[in-house]
Amino acid sequence: MAAARIKAAITETLAGERPVKAILDAYNPTGSTSHVNFTTSKALRWQTAPNRSHVNWVVCDSDWEAEFCRVAEAHPRVLAYVKNQGLGFEVPYLLGSTPRRYRPDFLLRIDDGGTEPLNLVVEIKGYRGEDAVEKANTMRAYWVPGVNNLQSFGRWAFAEFTEVFEIEAEFGRLMDQFSAAQPAAAE
Repeated sequence: MAAARIKAAITETLAGERPVKAILDAYNPTGSTSHVNFTTSKALRWQTAPNRSHVNWVVCDSDWEAEFCRVAEAHPRVLAYVKNQGLGFEVPYLLGSTPRRYRPDFLLRIDDGGTEPLNLVVEIKGYRGEDAVEKANTMRAYWVPGVNNLQSFGRWAFAEFTEVFEIEAEFGRLMDQFSAAQPAAAE
């Protein structure tokens, strides 16, 4: 795992010289929430605002995820969001030498002032074991740069929230960073 982290760090530093390109699922290269339909017996759910998500419920794995829903719906830069439940959005990664599949918690569309919305992949994580570290490293070093280098699926970013009482403040800072990173519009 140490070698994998070193490789990821080297890959990130060479991003401009030797870009990573994503390899898409040949049978389903683009996803959609238009056909999401599942049942659940979980009691912890968040009813979404119809102007923020056309999937009417978020099935929460924790109170933290419910808090994130509250924060995302209240933020003016969030155009839409969805819990990655039944969507099939997953990212392959290695834990040691074992291939695994990572299913991030949320997908958001953010108005960051760019010409098109920013797609933000969000993970809500309390305890960060080795698998969580590898998932985040894969997203930052490989998946986000890879899909951005394809230049045909919009702009993507990744964020991880690890403190429930800081989600709102951290999310606000992240939104400020995204909008500050965009060049000012010509007048």
